[in-house]
Amino acid sequence: MTTAVKDKPGNLPVELTSFVGRRREISEAKRLQSTSRLVTLAGSGGVGKTRLALRVAEDSRRAFADGVWMVALAELLDPALLAETVAAALGLPDQPGRSISRLLADHLSVRQTLLVLDNCEHLLGAVAELAEALLRACPELRILVTSREVLGVDGEQVMRVPPLTVPDGQQTPPLEAMPQYEAVALFVARATAALPDFALTEANCAAVAGICGRLDGLPLAIELAAVRIRAMTAEQIMDRLTDRYRLLTVGSRVAPTRQQTLRSCVDWSYELCTAREQQLWAWLSVFVGGFELDAAEGVCPEELVDDYFLDAVASLVDKSILVREQVGEVVRLSMAETIRAYGTEKLRESADYPRAQRRHLAWYERLVELAGSEWLGPRQVHWIARLDREQSNLREALAFSLTASVIDTAPDVTARIVNGMYTFWSSCRGQWGEARHWMGRCLSIADAARAEERVLMLYFDSVSAEMQAKLDEAKARVAQCRELAEQLGDPESLEAANYASGYLAVFSGDPAAAVELFRAAIASAGAGSATVSAPNRSVSRVGRQLGGLLGLAAASGLSGDEETAAACHEQILAITTPRGEHHFRAYSSWTLGQTALQAGEIDRAATLTEQALRLIRQINDPVMSGWCLESFAWIAIREDEPTRAAVLMSAAEALARTAGSASVTIPYLLGHHDECERLTRDALGDRAYNEAIRTGAAMSRGEAVAYALGDRQPDELRPTPDAPVLTRREAEVADLVAEGLTNKEIATTLVISPRTAQGHVEHVLAKLGFTSRTQIAAWVVENQRDRQP
Repeated sequence: MTTAVKDKPGNLPVELTSFVGRRREISEAKRLQSTSRLVTLAGSGGVGKTRLALRVAEDSRRAFADGVWMVALAELLDPALLAETVAAALGLPDQPGRSISRLLADHLSVRQTLLVLDNCEHLLGAVAELAEALLRACPELRILVTSREVLGVDGEQVMRVPPLTVPDGQQTPPLEAMPQYEAVALFVARATAALPDFALTEANCAAVAGICGRLDGLPLAIELAAVRIRAMTAEQIMDRLTDRYRLLTVGSRVAPTRQQTLRSCVDWSYELCTAREQQLWAWLSVFVGGFELDAAEGVCPEELVDDYFLDAVASLVDKSILVREQVGEVVRLSMAETIRAYGTEKLRESADYPRAQRRHLAWYERLVELAGSEWLGPRQVHWIARLDREQSNLREALAFSLTASVIDTAPDVTARIVNGMYTFWSSCRGQWGEARHWMGRCLSIADAARAEERVLMLYFDSVSAEMQAKLDEAKARVAQCRELAEQLGDPESLEAANYASGYLAVFSGDPAAAVELFRAAIASAGAGSATVSAPNRSVSRVGRQLGGLLGLAAASGLSGDEETAAACHEQILAITTPRGEHHFRAYSSWTLGQTALQAGEIDRAATLTEQALRLIRQINDPVMSGWCLESFAWIAIREDEPTRAAVLMSAAEALARTAGSASVTIPYLLGHHDECERLTRDALGDRAYNEAIRTGAAMSRGEAVAYALGDRQPDELRPTPDAPVLTRREAEVADLVAEGLTNKEIATTLVISPRTAQGHVEHVLAKLGFTSRTQIAAWVVENQRDRQP
């Protein structure tokens, strides 16, 4: 690659394919170059370091009077030849009697040059030594390095190159929003190059999104997959990605050998690791969705967890095998799925895979047990956040616990984990389906748990079924729970059966019967021992008491006995406040706030709701956050603040949609929502009301909570867009979208290409902050109404 480009000195190759995305990374790399003479772009194999470096170098050409020069080191295996390779790239002939290193230093010492050293991971020592020497001798020289591992040279600035952005794996974005994801844009560009008739459509966008997600946004893998579009549909590619190494085997014949296939690319990374690092890579692949250091130390075998363990982990981070992420105050490590799959393959080859799975399961069982022992205390916030981060690993552990080999040797383990997780799944995250999935699988195995654990699980599953409005299933579980509890005859089991029966009565519309059942259960809990006799049972005496008080409060309130209901919640606060607990305290504060609001005690209602929301903000519960926002809206309308009420009500509804719930889930409170909406609309008028609704809907959860608590002032809210933000052409496109035209029909109407029409639609969505064509249509209608005389 010695051809000059644009009549400037240098040897940068001409880009033969389009460059996609990376605006933030390009900007950051340039910023680092402005402050440091040595910048390393580090990242895993196939993440696109070389292409990014070339684009940064090309964009920087004007700043280097003596050129930008690239030195490709991928195929250089002998570090002793490094200086010769750099000199050859610069076009410097050998000079007898002078060392090549001295020749390089003399040549570059009087020149303003950018040197790009590409793919240095297998030559780290030699590259580090040469770079340091040249930078010391050449004041105008700057060096840009790409490597899977950092050089470790003084003054080196490192930028980690992330994968391309990918759509959310849980929900495919609208077609119009798909091109904003870099991985999708790359796939479409390369697929179109391979098959000109290819286009992203409603029919294939889910498959394309899935491909990009399964391939972790790695450019190399995506390009290899896109080439397959010549012979396969996007759906077929997606279906065959289970064995990604076999599918992705056709690449560029002119690329370095190790980058022609995904397999050879990862092989190269593996070969660069020491034997110890290779073994650690394999063992850490047992984790799903990342891990923290204590988990790695607990799962890896004793022979790996020694004085050099942390050094080996750090080395894998340096080599871009592990990705380091700061999550709040915690450092979390993870692998791209492609890297993890390779490690799992090596773990299987070593015959250590079953042992790793068992150690993984045992560690997460201990984690759940420890969380349960500290749940009703000041560390509850810590444990909720930790279990949130560990959900993927917990699912993996539970799936393994249900295999025949584990059931035969440790039949109780699944039940202990599931019962221990129940409060988190149900009360803190509203994941009733998740809870029922695992409880159902465990309960379907007759001898998979001790009878005492089974009673508790039947109770939990009955309540979960009720929350899903599946009363027939709940009744069956309650009957099974009662029958087994009576066979056992111990107080704890009979207490659980009373709880199960009590909640069934509440959901079946018989609150009077529920009151009696809960009173009996609470009395039993009060008479019991300080803790449950079986050491692994997850519900303490205090936990059982709180559950009974919540049930009694609900049943009493439905019976019209508000005094008893309030007394129950006051008792819950008295129990939980000294312990520093959050969730029960927040729920009781919110409920007492509702009682105060209905009694016309506005100030007390506001104080209690604020207390609830501040507690909920710390445990990140989206469902109860929405309830509190809705309550603040009702308070606002009573305090004659209709704009604030509309914003909060809209924010609550948006949050509820995100959480998959409703902003009001208790039937007798629905009337308050309808009344608030009517009063707010009447006070504001349609235009101001709709503007406030748009403002609330555009808020993130954090913004909405800060606004509700008064931590964010109204003038800090994002302005809602109005007509002048669009160009005349974009306004025309918006009008045609509102008429229901497709991109192709818009193109025909305006005599432009379909691609241009699609671009205009994407710009309209971005400018207005919308995600769907329906929102554009509603906005157009509203603005037309506003423009009418």
